[in-house]
Amino acid sequence: MPSSHPYVDAVTDPRAVRLLGDPPVPGAPEGQWWPPQALLPAWLEEHASEFDLVHLHFGMESYTPAELAATVATLRRLNRPLVYTVHDLENPQLSSQDEHCAALAVLTAAATELITLTDSADAEVRREYGRSTTVIPHPTLIASATSHGGTAQTMTRVGVHLRDLRPNIDGVGTVATIVRAVADLRAEGARIEAVVRVNERVRDAEAAASIALLAADADGVTIERGTRLDDDELQRWLSDLDACLLPYRHGTQSGWAELCFDLAVPVIGTRVGHIAAQHPRDFHAFTVGDPIALARAITDATAPAWSTPGSPRRAEEVERRRSDRATERAAVRDAHVRVYRRALRMVAAA
Repeated sequence: MPSSHPYVDAVTDPRAVRLLGDPPVPGAPEGQWWPPQALLPAWLEEHASEFDLVHLHFGMESYTPAELAATVATLRRLNRPLVYTVHDLENPQLSSQDEHCAALAVLTAAATELITLTDSADAEVRREYGRSTTVIPHPTLIASATSHGGTAQTMTRVGVHLRDLRPNIDGVGTVATIVRAVADLRAEGARIEAVVRVNERVRDAEAAASIALLAADADGVTIERGTRLDDDELQRWLSDLDACLLPYRHGTQSGWAELCFDLAVPVIGTRVGHIAAQHPRDFHAFTVGDPIALARAITDATAPAWSTPGSPRRAEEVERRRSDRATERAAVRDAHVRVYRRALRMVAAA
């Protein structure tokens, strides 16, 4: 994960931690951080005097398990601890998980300290890899000055963003399900619409074409194709929703679920990984291919008064959560400092 990533900033206490910048990647455009050079044994050897420990989040898919084994062997030889936050027990960028699981086996065995974001993820790491973790929740990534309460709509608006149709997004199945669910709800008299957003550039053009056909004649379902939204544009797009549907076929945690929580947008999602455990009171489950379950989840998710965009209740809920999350982020930073200090003590004592 790049040092400039909002998550890294959110968990790093600048009073106690000095974060090194991302080493430049030879031959890559300026600003490209992958493949992460800080995982290369040669870089670690050359810059050993500049860092006390390495904290890995993701980016290890750039390297084979054997290469990662060389990385951890170098850190061990240099007497530098490795802290690994297990964000992805399943890699959302990959279809086959075999290589990723082999990398996880290397990293979880070698890390001085492991971090997970939920108790259920910790339980899976214990079960699959025989290691305990420190559970530290995902902090808010929204700047304290940002405020989005959404714009009032004439209909209940459910959105799903399929992004670039990466491997863990079931675009076709999700759209087929939401088309039928919206039709059923409208037939019962509900004033509801669904908006499906897809990036202009996608990894699966055939799936994008199928999605367009599914929604072409669907009453109340609109397809948006556009450039990738920046952070502020995404927050505004989400804030205008009564509920956001997450279209994942596999995965572990979700930064989108955290963003929706901050914006007081209820989440509807499949029960994959540990997303439901991040904010369980805001999570409403459905199964791809089951429009009845999705219609019920939409009804439940949009029932609270605070779910309505542009309403005073939504604005009040956003402000309440902002205050709570600022307090939580301070605690998250403190927890990371404690993990780092414990890791340093463990290596020093070895």
